[in-house]
Amino acid sequence: MFGRAPKKSDNSRYYDILGVSKDASADELKKAYKKAAIKNHPDKGGDPEKFKELAQAYEVLSDPEKREIYDEYGEDALKDGMGGSGSSHNPFDIFESFFSGASPFGGGSRSSRRQRKGEDVIHPMKVSLEELYNGTSKSISLSRNVICPSCNGKGSKSGATSQCSGCQGSGMKVTIRQLGPGMIQQMQHVCPDCQGSGDMIDEKDRCPQCEGKKVVQDKKVLEVHVERGMQHGQKITFQGQADEAPDTVPGDIVIVLQVKDHAKFKRKGDDLFVEHTLSLVEALCGFKFILTHLDGRQLLVKSSPGEIVKPGQYKCINDEGMPHYQRPFMKGALYIHFAVDFPDSGSIPPEHCKALEAVLPPGPAVELTDMELDECEETTLHDVNFEEEMKRKQQQQLEADDEEEDDSAPRVQCAQQ
Repeated sequence: MFGRAPKKSDNSRYYDILGVSKDASADELKKAYKKAAIKNHPDKGGDPEKFKELAQAYEVLSDPEKREIYDEYGEDALKDGMGGSGSSHNPFDIFESFFSGASPFGGGSRSSRRQRKGEDVIHPMKVSLEELYNGTSKSISLSRNVICPSCNGKGSKSGATSQCSGCQGSGMKVTIRQLGPGMIQQMQHVCPDCQGSGDMIDEKDRCPQCEGKKVVQDKKVLEVHVERGMQHGQKITFQGQADEAPDTVPGDIVIVLQVKDHAKFKRKGDDLFVEHTLSLVEALCGFKFILTHLDGRQLLVKSSPGEIVKPGQYKCINDEGMPHYQRPFMKGALYIHFAVDFPDSGSIPPEHCKALEAVLPPGPAVELTDMELDECEETTLHDVNFEEEMKRKQQQQLEADDEEEDDSAPRVQCAQQ
């Protein structure tokens, strides 16, 4: 973050709230805060606002970087974002950190009821359209962190830890750089001393199983039940099965379904679509074919007697689409999109044309007189590859445009003397 150094503001109020001098040591700050916080704790009838002010003052003055900014620029600098977000932590969490999570007033820990939740783990899983139609179960194996069983997440053999002096237990450090006159840069990064844990463990006391990391790697096998009718992108959640960490509620493992393309069927909502090509004879005289469905059933698909199918026409089979999610006894529709394959080349003998004209619907009733025919000019139709023809014409147009630009360029002539 870049900005101009702020004007100095009040830099004594936090010391007054704790009742200490500006040169108070870290131990003096801790003792003063602890004594005043117990006295003003809301559970003992204290003033909630005073309790909050004590926590805010101690949070700033116990952090070397924030205290330095406060002493130099005052309270407004912290509110403007220097030294962190400007917002304080939960005052009850700060208070109860002095008592290792146990409330000094009994009745359990308030901070234990405010445990933060760990991050969720998103894991995509490939499924086929057949598996979504029929339903299936799949086992997947994932690696995750679990609380070290040897030290119960303490990280040490004796269970003892000490607060990291580099970050005062916050796990993060903020550094300030002077870039120029009135210009500063603030950078926040993970504390290199404790690797973000906020505490330190003596090297000789480290747990041999987790090496002081408090967690170890473990394999987790999940049985994923894919219900009939589930959709692409649908999530299946395993609550509290993600990475474990001390003083943290494990996040969720979220399985996201990724449907693979099918060679024959396409899905839209609860409906299925399939393409089928008919020959010209089938389109005009009737067809019959077998369609293998997603569950292996053989469906006989046929036209009605005398029915003509047009190119691009759709036909529908009700209740043969996808099962409805959580209502698998109900299904969508199956749509068949017909294409008609005309003969590539050849001709029909005149006698066959007469037979076709006799059974097919008649063409437009347009009668041309001999006089009209005499005035007409004969034409000849040629076969053409339309796409290739359009590409050729486009290329010709581009070449013509280039020549026109060359002709319009100014020409330089030498002066005659």
